[in-house]
Amino acid sequence: MPQLPAPDYPAEVRARLEADAREIIARYPGSRSALLPLLHLVQSEEGHVTPTGMRFCAEMLDLTTAEVNAVATFYTMYRRKPSGDYQVGVCTNTLCAVMGGDAIFETLQEHLGVGNNETTEDGKVTLEHIECNAACDYAPVVMVNWEFFDNQTPESAKRLVDDLRAGREVRPTRGAPLCTFKETARILAGFPDERPGAVEASGGAGPASLAGLKLAKGEVPGARVVPQRGGGEAPASAGQPTTATGEAPEPHPSSHDAPRKTAASDPDNPAGPVTKEGK
Repeated sequence: MPQLPAPDYPAEVRARLEADAREIIARYPGSRSALLPLLHLVQSEEGHVTPTGMRFCAEMLDLTTAEVNAVATFYTMYRRKPSGDYQVGVCTNTLCAVMGGDAIFETLQEHLGVGNNETTEDGKVTLEHIECNAACDYAPVVMVNWEFFDNQTPESAKRLVDDLRAGREVRPTRGAPLCTFKETARILAGFPDERPGAVEASGGAGPASLAGLKLAKGEVPGARVVPQRGGGEAPASAGQPTTATGEAPEPHPSSHDAPRKTAASDPDNPAGPVTKEGK
C-alpha cells in the first residue's frame, strides 16, 4: 500500500501525542503490541482514526501505513469517519433481537432520521447496530460509548437519545458515569479515568449476571429435578415448585434424554440419521 497522503499533526499536538505514545509503548516488551492502544489514542484526538493518525502510529512503531491500516479497518471500535459525541449501539444479536433489539434499532433510525453508522446533524449521536455485548441477561441492551443501558424498550431508547442531544445528565444502568466518545477513547488507550468517583462507580456484575453463580453455591432454592423418561416421579426437594394443592407438578421429559426411535408426529418413519439413498 502506498504512503497515505496524510499531513502531520500540528507541532504542539504532535509533541503531546508523542509523550503519551511513549508512555504506552513502554508498557510492552515489543513495540508492535502497542498498536491497539495507540489507535485509541489518536481516536481520542479527532474522534475517529484519520490518515494522519495512522501515519503517526506507523512512525511511532516503525510499521508501514499498510500494517496500521489493516488493523484500524479490522476492528469496529475504531471509527473511520467523523462520529458523534455519543456512540449509541443497539445490540441486534439473537437474544437482544428476539427481546426487542430490532424494534429499538428501527425506532431510533426513524426517530433520529439517520441510518446505520450515521450521525445526527447536531453531531451529538452516531447510531449503529452492534453484535453481542455479553449482556444477554439484560436484553435488549443499548450501549452508549460502551456503557450499558439494560432492559431497554423503544420508548426508553428514544428518551435516552433525546436526553443525550439535549445535554441532560444520563446515567448508565451500571458502570462508570457517561463521558464523551473522545474521552472514552483515551481511557481505552490505557490512561486513568480521572473523574472523581468514576472508578469506584464502575462496579462489577449485576444481579442477573450472578444468578447462576448463586444457584451453584446453593444461595438460592434449587431447581426442580426432571427425571429420565420412564424413570418415575422425581422426589420433591426444597424449593421445588408445587401446584395449588401442595403437590409437585407432573414431571415432563427432559430434552436431553435419549432420542426416541420415531418422531411423535410420524411414528411409522424413523427419526434418526438418514441412511443411504434417503432410507
